[in-house]
Amino acid sequence: MLRTSELPSVCSLPLLTYDRIDQMSIISANSLRTIFRHQWTLSACSLIATLSTFASGLDETQSIQLTDQKPAIVQGEAVPEMAKDISRIYQSRDGCHWFASRSEGVFRYDGNTITRFSTKDGLPGDDVDGIQEDKHGNLYFNTDHGVSKFNGRTFATLEPITAGEWKNQPDDLWFSGGQDSGVVYRYDGQTLHRLAFPKTKAGDQHYVDFPRAKFPNAKFSPYDVYTIFKDSKGNLWFGTAVLGACRYDGTSFKWIPEEELQNGSFGTRSIFEDKDGRFWFSHTRHRYAIDEDAAIDQGNLSQWYEKEKGIGDIGGHKQGDYEVFISSTLGDDRALWMANLNGVVWRYDGERMTSYPVMENGKRHWIFSIYDDTQGVIWLGTQAHGVYRFNGTSFEKFRP
Repeated sequence: MLRTSELPSVCSLPLLTYDRIDQMSIISANSLRTIFRHQWTLSACSLIATLSTFASGLDETQSIQLTDQKPAIVQGEAVPEMAKDISRIYQSRDGCHWFASRSEGVFRYDGNTITRFSTKDGLPGDDVDGIQEDKHGNLYFNTDHGVSKFNGRTFATLEPITAGEWKNQPDDLWFSGGQDSGVVYRYDGQTLHRLAFPKTKAGDQHYVDFPRAKFPNAKFSPYDVYTIFKDSKGNLWFGTAVLGACRYDGTSFKWIPEEELQNGSFGTRSIFEDKDGRFWFSHTRHRYAIDEDAAIDQGNLSQWYEKEKGIGDIGGHKQGDYEVFISSTLGDDRALWMANLNGVVWRYDGERMTSYPVMENGKRHWIFSIYDDTQGVIWLGTQAHGVYRFNGTSFEKFRP
């Protein structure tokens, strides 16, 4: 469902389809009778509107104003630079790069100009932490006030239905519900479904251990989702705040619990699948092989996965230096690129670990996300220092 200015309401459509009628003119009830006598063409919408008006007791001195309220095409605002707090980066199929800000909306770079789009242009919120694109080239922005669809002309806020349906279809788009929501959203091209996870023992126990009455500042749900990842077989993975990682295959839910992953208060913020089909969950201590044929047994946490050794100490580097990562990507070179919160990107090719500090004036920058574009260029979004791009040997500040 859409709440949008893209589509005019039925009653705002032009009443008459006749080229001698100015659509902004006012036609009285007497004029309408003349129009009917001359058999001028009426659209279906106009006929319904006219009959409804007369049925409501319109007298001959009243008038109907004709308007065509087509939404204005948003142009955005050309700006000299982007915001400093860039949470996500995405390259659309037309080659443009999009940058999501946590405070100033989204920015588009077309190779020449930086254009900012904000709530002034129709975004529901200026805190944006997700960008996706559907098969038709429409872009979707996950904001603090809902999911917005951009068709290249206007923004439209998707209105969710609460009784959503869990499915896993190839063209579905998935969105995190945000802090303290405990839900995710699935958009099937027509409807935005609000979806709550099936309750688990661990989730129920969290509310017992941390009741809101005793911990009023603990404003998060154990089912809050930090990241959503689709694997090579089409299964969906959800990294949660305190419950570990959940896999949904379209039929059933399976969990690798926090007791196994041990990500602690950091949560499961990044999930990726390596070139061997193994999965990594926000740390390098272990990777996991998945047994597709294992029986589902939520009751006793039966292991449908197998834990394997992760990276460990390698090449003079200590595992503690790169143990936890906030964002990751599999590069075009099939190497793993992992961004630490403390301002270091690590590249692992299966044999060697290489570190790339992200610094300015001798200080490291906290990193939000890492992204590999269609040309194989690695990008970084930082929490307070804008965008960085890999030049082949190091990450440098992006200055268009």
